[in-house]
Amino acid sequence: MSIIHALSANSGRLVRLTFGPESRGRPSVQTKGHAKLAKTRIVMLSGGLIMIYVVIFARLINFGMGPRDDTSSIPAEHVTAARPDIVDRNGELLATDIRTVSMFAEPNRVVDPDEAVEKIAEVFPDIDRKSLYKKLADRRSHFAWLRRQLTPKQQSEILALGIPAIGFRPEIKRFYPGGRTAAHILGYVDIDNHGVAGMEKYLDTQGLSDLDSTGLTSQDSLQPVRLSVDLRVQNIVHDVVSDAIGRYQSQAAGAVILDIHTGEVLAMASAPDFDPNDPQADGDKGWLNRMSNGTDEMGSVFKTFSIALALDTGTVKLTDTFDASAPLHYGGFTIHDDRDVPRRVLSIPEIFRYSSNIGTAKMMDKVGMSDQKAYLTRFGLLSKMQTELPEVKAPSQPRVWKKLNSITIAFGHGVATTPMQTAVAGAALIDGGKLIEPTFLPRTQEEAEKTETTIVKKSTSDTIRYLFRLNGEQGTGRSADVPGYHVGGKTGTANKVIHGVYSHKLSFNSFLAAFPMANPKYVVLAFIDQPLTGLHNLNLAAETAAPMVHDIISRAAPILGVEPDFGTNVIAAY
Repeated sequence: MSIIHALSANSGRLVRLTFGPESRGRPSVQTKGHAKLAKTRIVMLSGGLIMIYVVIFARLINFGMGPRDDTSSIPAEHVTAARPDIVDRNGELLATDIRTVSMFAEPNRVVDPDEAVEKIAEVFPDIDRKSLYKKLADRRSHFAWLRRQLTPKQQSEILALGIPAIGFRPEIKRFYPGGRTAAHILGYVDIDNHGVAGMEKYLDTQGLSDLDSTGLTSQDSLQPVRLSVDLRVQNIVHDVVSDAIGRYQSQAAGAVILDIHTGEVLAMASAPDFDPNDPQADGDKGWLNRMSNGTDEMGSVFKTFSIALALDTGTVKLTDTFDASAPLHYGGFTIHDDRDVPRRVLSIPEIFRYSSNIGTAKMMDKVGMSDQKAYLTRFGLLSKMQTELPEVKAPSQPRVWKKLNSITIAFGHGVATTPMQTAVAGAALIDGGKLIEPTFLPRTQEEAEKTETTIVKKSTSDTIRYLFRLNGEQGTGRSADVPGYHVGGKTGTANKVIHGVYSHKLSFNSFLAAFPMANPKYVVLAFIDQPLTGLHNLNLAAETAAPMVHDIISRAAPILGVEPDFGTNVIAAY
């Protein structure tokens, strides 16, 4: 047996280490100390881990029971609910959904906000750098939209930058292949694909928004929505209306084509307009649909309704005459005719053809205010028009009707209506006296007959058709006539009210027309607001609005299937 003595470096005491048979099976002093120390450390480590798990569990309970802050967490994966395609009456695509992506960031994971802003601005030079930096530098935020609805090229360029914590979410973008062509009919949607105006908004009111909120809409489950509009005709009307603003140096223009038997709107345009693919691009100057949501005094077009109600009540006959040789004086106001109107006794057809204010005023004086107001209400000219478009303005009229109001309203001053409802009332007078509310959805003649309202006798309607064609051949509507299509109508040149005073230079011009007058099928109304020039350097309705109708009918009639007739004498037929 050998024994070695060693001096412990830690305590200075002598420790004896024994090697030999007698030491086997007995732990040394050093081994006992190590085992005790290891046991202590294990206990402490286990206790620490338990405390950590207790804290984590307590925090999870706290988060679960506390208020949730949706703005600070990444939203669940979500694809915007789809909208149905919109097509014209022939199935041509007007609006559809396309897949796109939107860019987001997780600000709490952004390494260098300044560098990220600089890189993103290379792809989007127009981005608001200050706002972008504020989003990326918010270390408390876990989610922030940076740019919605990117193109594939933009997404590729952002990916190539390799910016940490930048991602993309799939979304849906509404696309209008025709751009501005049918802007005021279709309307547009917001960034979240919700209808804001036009038929897009109408679809939401019919239950689409409710389906959207419940996540039940998908492109596969929605059938296309078919409109009454004919895209070919719509293109023509839009071209003519847009061109008229520059040609006649005007503020605005518009036109509509109605099927008089069904009330279907085949085309409607208002200018200025907007691109529904980017409705913010031109500001808000083009958002107003002046056909249905703008009201104006229609001027001499109203003589159509005044003569119709005078004939229908039996107060006057077509053969009656009125003296228009001298101006009329009412309550300090003087009513006179334009210089082209003969200063003599005029028959009813001559009052219509020459557009005599004096003759119309005397005729209405004979009819009486109560019948006048009742008939204009029956025509739908004093109440808000009913149709699918949300953008419809109610007409304005005097709060209290007086004798002077009655007289001036007879020739189109004192009541402001929308061009669309004027066209609807005109269609009723042409179509046997049956009023049909307009629609932008397909409707058969049988369906229309179930909703129509008779507003005048058929004999009155026949007389108005005769007067329309007479004016188209011999009166102020000659510039609207198209050979073979027998266009008839009535012009209206209404002085504009500027700062409460009627202007002698600025006017609202319109032309209400129908064709073919031998067997009318369509009504066309066109207007031009504040034109500064026209045919022969004149800015009256005959030289501005009537030529617009001529251009529309000459191009649209063949598409609508109306065959020209060069042999029928329409006036002689009456």
